Amino acid sequence: MVSGFKIDMKVKYLHKVAAESPIEYSTQSSAGIDLRACMENDFQEIAPGERFAFHTGIAIEICSEGVAGFVYSRSGLGTKEGLTVSQGVGVIDPDYRGEIIVSLLNTSDKNRRVERGQRIAQLVLMPYHHARIIPVEELDETERGCGGFGHTGKQ
Repeated sequence: MVSGFKIDMKVKYLHKVAAESPIEYSTQSSAGIDLRACMENDFQEIAPGERFAFHTGIAIEICSEGVAGFVYSRSGLGTKEGLTVSQGVGVIDPDYRGEIIVSLLNTSDKNRRVERGQRIAQLVLMPYHHARIIPVEELDETERGCGGFGHTGKQ
């Protein structure tokens, strides 16, 4: 049984290549929807340290308020091949109706090949909150205070 709840998400296939491999969850309990590389060529090579922006051939409409899409790396692709989402996590705002583009960064020391239709990232739908922005002269004191990176130590 799948945990959580389901929300509606409309998907528009923008290219014939994308419609040939419709987006879906890999398993019944997967949290992320697989996003695939949509390109006319059979493959795209990415050299070490380079980025490439892949079209997915889809646009979405999330049909629930307070929910956005978050694009994460696929763990196997990142761990085994060194291909990760270049900005860490991509955010798909709920009012965005354009094509989802996934920028992959090759963190390995070898050329990597991405093939047309290959699963390159995953889209997770999650709630978000808007902040009420309150300008102040001072912030409340805490034990940590202004301590930054590494302030609390390694252990």
